Amino acid sequence: MVKNRWSNKKIKNLMSSKLNKNLNNNFDVIVVGAGHAGVEAAHAAAKLGSKTLLVTLDLNKISLMPCNPSIGGVGKGHIVFEISALDGLMPKLCSESYLQARMLNTKKGPAVRGLRLQIDKHKYSKLSKNKLEKLENLTLLAGKVDNILFKNNKISGISVSSISNNKNIINNYFSNNIILTTGTFLNGLIHTGHKNFPGGRINESAVKTLAEHLKSLDLKIGRLKTGTPPRILRASVDLNKLEKQDEQEPNYLYEFKEIKSKQTLPCYIAYTNQNTHKTILDHAEESPIYSGTISGKPPRYCPSIEDKITRFPDKTGHHVFIEPEDGTHEELYPSGLSTAMPEHVQEKFMQSMNGFEKAIITKPGYAVEYDYICPSQLSHSLELKAIPGLFLAGQINGTTGYEEAAGQGIIAGINASLKSKNLKPFTLSREESYIGVMIDDLVTLGIDEPYRMFTSRAERRIVLRQDNSFIRLSHKANSIGLIDKDLYKLIYLENSLIKLALEKLRNYKKDSLLLKLIGEFEFDNKKLLNLLEELGFKENLSSRALENIYAEIKYSEYIKREQKEIEKFQKFRNLDIPKDLSFNSISGLSKELQEKLNKYKPKNIAEAALIRGMTPAAISLLIFRSRNKYLNI
Repeated sequence: MVKNRWSNKKIKNLMSSKLNKNLNNNFDVIVVGAGHAGVEAAHAAAKLGSKTLLVTLDLNKISLMPCNPSIGGVGKGHIVFEISALDGLMPKLCSESYLQARMLNTKKGPAVRGLRLQIDKHKYSKLSKNKLEKLENLTLLAGKVDNILFKNNKISGISVSSISNNKNIINNYFSNNIILTTGTFLNGLIHTGHKNFPGGRINESAVKTLAEHLKSLDLKIGRLKTGTPPRILRASVDLNKLEKQDEQEPNYLYEFKEIKSKQTLPCYIAYTNQNTHKTILDHAEESPIYSGTISGKPPRYCPSIEDKITRFPDKTGHHVFIEPEDGTHEELYPSGLSTAMPEHVQEKFMQSMNGFEKAIITKPGYAVEYDYICPSQLSHSLELKAIPGLFLAGQINGTTGYEEAAGQGIIAGINASLKSKNLKPFTLSREESYIGVMIDDLVTLGIDEPYRMFTSRAERRIVLRQDNSFIRLSHKANSIGLIDKDLYKLIYLENSLIKLALEKLRNYKKDSLLLKLIGEFEFDNKKLLNLLEELGFKENLSSRALENIYAEIKYSEYIKREQKEIEKFQKFRNLDIPKDLSFNSISGLSKELQEKLNKYKPKNIAEAALIRGMTPAAISLLIFRSRNKYLNI
């Protein structure tokens, strides 16, 4: 229920027009916004059989990639694998639109490797729209949502304005379950130099009416900032002067099925230099980032080039990854050069780089500020606690990145659909998924800067690997009818074969060869296959399954320890920490953790576990001391 602060008069004023219900305007779920969060939410809700409406400003910009034309990476890629295990849309689109595939962190263990795909952004967007148009139970609508409608203190629908014959037309669409995925559009303000103007993205209008409407709902709202680099005409760059990143032939992509590798495009690495930095510093007064014009908090882990050279004054150069925007290879994306400088300054510092002396900017970079709703107001189902039926996903929750948005979108879509059927919520814990880690962080800790996923955020990352995503989560998707039955049968079969192969390997007596095999970070599928064949195992296994087997053996002792820690944490997660417990007196706690515990004053073990840097050993100490305190030991 909406809190008692709502009066009938106030609710009436929030409605833009009289609620004359039309059966064609009734939906089980309404999704607002068709970015990566909205698309995944609408896709999930419709697949679960809910009559779903997806409303967006421009139907030709569904699943647009306004910033980097890539999906995945370390941590982020883990989320995409989990979306795939839930039979989401993003992994399927990636398989059909990727330009280059790379597995990151191959010199490290399987738990922290990450698949990253360069994407043909235009093809990706078109494919997304085509697949949604063909999806049963889903209706697409172009329009701008101005208000959320209420009836009898409950959400009842949305008011949508659109242009028809040069006239502004307002229509109402009705549902008790609404998902907002507004991206950077809520009170969006674009900055280039000293100029700023309303906009959610370049050449797209900001959403003001809905932003003001949300403020009237007494929600806690903040302000964030993100940005994008200029785009460069490829023909104007001397690529021979750059470091080439050759294509890789991936063993597998995000989907469960095997994908045949295809002809792909190369990427390149360029570098800023002292002349680049001097140019930026010489024009510092022209940057809204330096002048303080921008009030929104920027992303710490994806700073503008202005931020970089200020924060790291001793560095003489920064990497710039030069990536194709689409299959035509006509425009290049210089990842690492996000900026809000005026266009003439962007051109000047760009041309100071080796290989870019004659570079032509096709689209200037810019910064954008926008409103977000503080995510601590959400439940783990991504439903607002104070306004039942209103779900939020993506940048409106303070995250950054296509992958984080899509991960929230699929959970919001599932839960809005389940709520429309009066079924219990679907949630993922931080012990079983990266999506669970992200949502738990958002809901429990909130954010004070744009949130980005890293493997370091997951305490159980040895268990939460990309190679076992389908084993971890597909059964949960199957339990609610989300995953295709034939796909689930294939996953179940592969899991059975993996268990059989592991049993044979664990009973293997020639330990020296096995130890040598699992001791190599540069894992070779053929070595493991040869060993399994020697043991009489003749079944076909995918490359992903072989990596899963390798990781399970390599990490076996760590995994046992992790499972014990998980069981222990689950048992004591609600154990209260005594108010008079002195953290400074706990021998074995680092001074850093003592300081953090004194600062945050967690009420119980679950809250303590969320503190950044908290280790399983430290949690065990807290459990031990808290129990002894209550037992007067």
